[in-house]
Amino acid sequence: MESVLTRAEARAAPGAAARAAAARMLSQVRDRGQSLTRVLQRERLPEPAADRALTQELVYGALRALPRLEALARLLLHRPLPRAERELQALILIGLQQLTATRTPPHAAVAATVEASRLLGRANKAGLVNALLRRFLRERETLLAEVDQRPEVRWPLPPWLLDSLRRDWPEDWEALVEASDAHPPMCLRVNRTRLAREDYGAQLEAAGLAAQPIPGCPAGLRLERPCPTRELPGHAEGLVSVQDGGAQLAAELLDARPGMRVLDACAAPGGKTAAMLERAGGQLDLVALDQDAERLQAVHDTLARLALNARLIAADAARPDPNWSTPPFARILLDAPCSATGVIRRHPDIKWLRRAEDIPALCDQQARLLDALWPLLEPGGRLLYATCSLLAAENQAQIAAFLARTPEARECPLNPPEARHRAPGYQLLPSTGGSDGFYYALLEKAER
Repeated sequence: MESVLTRAEARAAPGAAARAAAARMLSQVRDRGQSLTRVLQRERLPEPAADRALTQELVYGALRALPRLEALARLLLHRPLPRAERELQALILIGLQQLTATRTPPHAAVAATVEASRLLGRANKAGLVNALLRRFLRERETLLAEVDQRPEVRWPLPPWLLDSLRRDWPEDWEALVEASDAHPPMCLRVNRTRLAREDYGAQLEAAGLAAQPIPGCPAGLRLERPCPTRELPGHAEGLVSVQDGGAQLAAELLDARPGMRVLDACAAPGGKTAAMLERAGGQLDLVALDQDAERLQAVHDTLARLALNARLIAADAARPDPNWSTPPFARILLDAPCSATGVIRRHPDIKWLRRAEDIPALCDQQARLLDALWPLLEPGGRLLYATCSLLAAENQAQIAAFLARTPEARECPLNPPEARHRAPGYQLLPSTGGSDGFYYALLEKAER
């Protein structure tokens, strides 16, 4: 595992270590097109726990506010920094993020960011970093007033995605952009094989953590304030998992019952797999597939923590193999690869990594998966198509096309809380304090 900073560096300047680590991670996403999830998995965050939390807070915040921070940096710099100074550029953005969006005292934020430039091997640029951040503090109101009038700052999404939302959601696109920039709530799924939601709620209350039930999710609780998972009672012991309420609905809508043979076609990282098993008391003949063997390990780890069992297979669901595809399944969950435009608030790097040309390829992949998996469903069986997308091309248009070419398929009516009927299917929109953005369509195969 690659270390962000050496232990000696982290001990020497713990506050600066967090800023330097955040700058390195931001540069990997912004300049190298790497997924923030993968970066966080690969890198070792600095110690202590407060610095780990600060690192993540700064990276996530900077990615949410990237157009605003870049606009500020352009105003502050007399000329652009060379491409070789990518980490220094990222550090300046991290410094501006602290001064615009955190409660860190300004003098402490500036001092730690200047020290971070030395940890990044740019001691000769420490004066530049200091001058830029101090100028921002002096001219803050004027600079912010100028950049906040710019369209790319007011609506911080790439133009192609902004146009898509305006087309698909003409009455809602502004609220969707704002929701995509908001901090998401922390939601929990209680392991019903171990205890009832009410009993776990009492444990949360005893730990000083307030939570409310999530509508439509019998095992779901929404915390009033986020907390590290280590503070959740019984998390390590498998009593509870972190999962958005919208994602929890998949298990409820598919309704896999004890004894059924079930396929989770794109299972990683395993949250929906575990939710189906918990709902059925662990009594499912469940096959969990994922094309990525490394990501399938996350499913294994999730099920092991929860003391649940499934047959895990690294395979392409679009190419069924009799080794796992027979006998037919009573239930299939196709949590399809998609643009993930409904979960941007949890993964702000999506805004800057996803491209317009990705969408046709994703739609083709979704159609191939639907066509390949449908024959594996027994007569009377049901397939739940799910995405975390807000785009019609991946959602209702995809399912409408499938229904048109598949005479034995029919849509089953659903009634997810707070969902919009999209004919076919149902769309949950991301909202402040509510669920992420998910699309669901439940399809049933006609009896012979």
